[in-house]
Order: sequence, then C-alpha cells, then structure tokens
Amino acid sequence: MTTVREHAPASTAIVSTAGVALVGTLCALYIVSQFLRNTIAVIAPDLAAELDLSAVEIGLLASAFFFAFAAAQLPLGVALDRFGPRRCILVCIAVLLVGIAVFAAAETARGLIFGRILIGLGTASFLVGPITLYARWFSPDRFSTLAGIHLGIGSLGSLLATAPLAFAVAVIGWRAAFLVVAVFTLAMAIPVLALVRDDPPGAPPQRRRETLGQSVAGVLAAIRTPSMGRLFLVQLTNYSSLILLLGLWGGPYLTHVYGYDLKGRGDILLIPAITQIIGSFLWGPMDRVFGRYKPPVLIGHATTAGALLILAAFGKLPTPALIAVLAVLGLSTASTPMTMGHAKSLFPPDLIGRGMTVMNIGTMGGVFLSQTISGAIIQLFPAPQGIYPIDAYRLVFALQAVFVVLAWLAYFGAREPRRVPTAAAVPDGGTQNTRK
Repeated sequence: MTTVREHAPASTAIVSTAGVALVGTLCALYIVSQFLRNTIAVIAPDLAAELDLSAVEIGLLASAFFFAFAAAQLPLGVALDRFGPRRCILVCIAVLLVGIAVFAAAETARGLIFGRILIGLGTASFLVGPITLYARWFSPDRFSTLAGIHLGIGSLGSLLATAPLAFAVAVIGWRAAFLVVAVFTLAMAIPVLALVRDDPPGAPPQRRRETLGQSVAGVLAAIRTPSMGRLFLVQLTNYSSLILLLGLWGGPYLTHVYGYDLKGRGDILLIPAITQIIGSFLWGPMDRVFGRYKPPVLIGHATTAGALLILAAFGKLPTPALIAVLAVLGLSTASTPMTMGHAKSLFPPDLIGRGMTVMNIGTMGGVFLSQTISGAIIQLFPAPQGIYPIDAYRLVFALQAVFVVLAWLAYFGAREPRRVPTAAAVPDGGTQNTRK
C-alpha cells in the first residue's frame, strides 16, 4: 500500500499576508487565460460573418489555442522545475501580449489562428505555474482547496467571456475588446514582478540543478507514474465537455436551434460559467470531506455524462430545462481540483511541475481534440445559409458523452495513496511515498 505523509513548514500558513498576495495575483492572471480561451463561442457568428469562416475554420480557430497550450506543457514542466514558476509566467505574459495584438489585427482565418496559437502559448503557465507555487508555499492538505480557489476565481474569466463580452462587442467591437484585455494583461505584469516568488519567505530554493537529460528523464518518470494514464483520461474528457459548449459550439447551437441573438446566447452561456465558478469552490475541499479523491471525481464525471446525454437525447429542450442542464454541466465539470489533487499526491516534490504539466496536457489536449473532431462532424451536415441542423449538435453531444463514460470506467482502477494526517509528518517537510 502507498502512504502519503503530509507536512508543511509553519512559514507557509495559508493566512499569511505574503500567501494571500501571491494567491490573489495569480488568480487575477488566470482570469485572463479563462477569458481568452472561451471567447470564440460568443463571437463565432460575428467572425464567421465578417471573415466568411466555415465550421471547420471555426473549430480550428477555437482549438488552436488548446493545441498550442497543450504542446507547450512538457517543455514548460521542465522549465518550471528547472528555472522556477516566476520566470516562466513573466515570459508567457510577453508572448501573450504579442498574440492578442496579432489576433485583434487579423483580417484572415490564418491570421486569427496564428494569433490564437500565440495566445495559447502565452497563457500556458497561468494554471500549472500557480499550481506549482501552491505546492511549494502551502501544506499538501490545502492543495486541492487552493486549486479550487484558483480555478473558481479564474473562472470569472469564463463568465466575462459570455454576456459581458457580448455587450462589449456590441458597443466597441471584438477587436477593441481584445485590446482592452491586452492593456489589463500588461498591467498584471507589475504585481507578478513585485509579489511572486518561487519559494515562501525563509524557505530554501526548491529548484534542482539538473542536466537536460535528467530533466527529460523526469518528464518520462512523471508519465510512467502508476495510474497516471487513468487520471489523464479523466482530464482529457472532463473540462473539454464544458468548453465544447462554453468555448465553441454553445453560441452556434443556441443561435441555430433556439434562435438566440448575440445578447441571448451570452445570457444563456453565463449560466454554466457561473455554476463552474461555484463548483470550483465546492469541489476544492471535497477530498477532506470524503477523505479520498476518487469518490468526488467519480460523482462529478458521472454527472457530466448525464448532462451530455440529456442534450443528445432531446436536442432542443424547454428553456428552463436547458438552463438547468447547462447549470449542472458547469457544476459537474468543476471537479478538476480533485483530479489535480489526486495526481499531485502521486508525485514526489521534484516532479510536481512536470507532473502537473502532463496532467494539463490532458486538460487542454482534450479540448483540442473535442473541438477539432466536433468541427469536422458538424461540417458533414448540410448547412443552408450557414445554419447547421439539430442532429449535428446531438451527435456531437452524444460522442462526447461516450468519451466521458469510457474515461469514468477507466478511472475506477486508479490507485489512491492512503492519506496520513499532517501531524505524522516526515522531518524534511515534504511528501514522502512509502510502499508496504
């Protein structure tokens, strides 16, 4: 049996002023990432009309962000453990500013896609960088809670990418709206420089001086960690189930099937964005409620599959039922902190950065796959005047539900370390794995 002994030095108390400032700064930056990844759902009809984009191009436009984001994770994981999160975050901010400028100035589908690729690369560290910092700054039994707080506050960006974005586009246009985001991102570089440190006050640096070969070997060690494949499948299908709607096809689905305009689809998509925020705070401490990671993950994933199956079975629901299903979908897919906490418990301290980026490949890679595949599927259906039939969307929802169920079944076999209270800490203040 595997036992996890958890301990944190007194200097890393969650209530410390430095800790609160750190978390607040990183959460504000993550709002930008969540906003940018989810903007296409609301503005897709406008982009399609202005630049004559096809369904495949819209799918590629949305998924390009997630492909670039996922592709950056392995080298980013090496950089996090080798150079520290602070440097990685600052470099990513610079790349992000360039990407936003390219996207806002684009006049073709290629220009938009290139901008989205740069935006994906630029936001690649805004989750795993903070996650690595939380693992260094705070006690292990608070990790899932902090991950939930980070995802919950950051998900305000998803909320801003619904009705508020629709309002901004109507008033100043989508190009100007993106430039406003660039100004905010530039402003955020100042508190990152001033407040973010790789290690808590008084603690020794945790970076290891490794050769490139050792760094790559660490990535392979993280990938080969027992049960990582099962957790990876959950990451691949959970968040992508929400972003399939919230980040891409929600806008066209609400327009083509229900007849909503820009404001209407923004208002409806606001619902799952809100429940995802609520869910992140609710799911975060569930590992302490259950004393385990697996039960809440299984509950959340099963609920996600149920919501998708309802959409697939009925296609068009009465408005109250539609709102209820989307609300449940937002709530259930917010269980990501549990999966990340489960994965973190499997890694030794020196592999946390690389391990978390491997998991994040699943998160973003799943979105890339779901959006790319769904674009190709929807394109198969006739679309008079650019309007796709209800059966196209039903098929997309059904396939995603099947993928969720398969991942859910695989996760049953994942091993879970037995958690030992903080009082039974190991002397070095780290996380120790022992096998009996």
